Amino acid sequence: MMITGYTLIMIKLILGIICLVFQINLIGKGNLAPNSAVDQVQNYVLGGIIGGVIYTESIGVLQFLLVLIGWTIVVMGLRFLTKYSRFVKKLVDGNPVIVVDYGVVQVEECMKHGVNAGDLHLKLRAAGIARVGEVKRAVLEQNGQLTVVKYGEDTVHYPLIADGLADENVLSLVDKDRAWLEESVAAQGYTISQVYMAELVHGDLVITPYAEER
Repeated sequence: MMITGYTLIMIKLILGIICLVFQINLIGKGNLAPNSAVDQVQNYVLGGIIGGVIYTESIGVLQFLLVLIGWTIVVMGLRFLTKYSRFVKKLVDGNPVIVVDYGVVQVEECMKHGVNAGDLHLKLRAAGIARVGEVKRAVLEQNGQLTVVKYGEDTVHYPLIADGLADENVLSLVDKDRAWLEESVAAQGYTISQVYMAELVHGDLVITPYAEER
């Protein structure tokens, strides 16, 4: 009985590891180092499934396998929706938050998202900023990192288009609007939804499309 119990645990553990490797290779390498809410939830839930089930003898191998398959389907579906639906992406991943705008700390936004003065100043110092007045705009990203643009910089550090979606905050930062962006993208033979990433480099829009062949 003891051998049977340990054998069952080992089988479940091996299945769990196989499922983890499968998800990493099928969905993306990002789950090893979570960059979004989906990555975080995927890791937590999968870890809970594997850790909580392998020691439960009442749950057989087939049931365990079905749970792993079900969770993989859920994760794939959620990633698909976040990729093609702006609403779902905003709901799941959230939006970047402007915490400093033209040298002025946006206190209400900082308080709403749990950023205290000490944390903000620490992040600014880590970015090489001595005074808040040096900052043209500072954006708190979804993964907790702070992106800073100083006065006098001729380029921004984050894209105007990411994953086929235009970033209105970045457009306002470079004094452009969506009409300009659509016209600039169309001039290169693309639409915004066909663009994986677009950056403004020394005044020129540099586009990386999803595929070179259209």
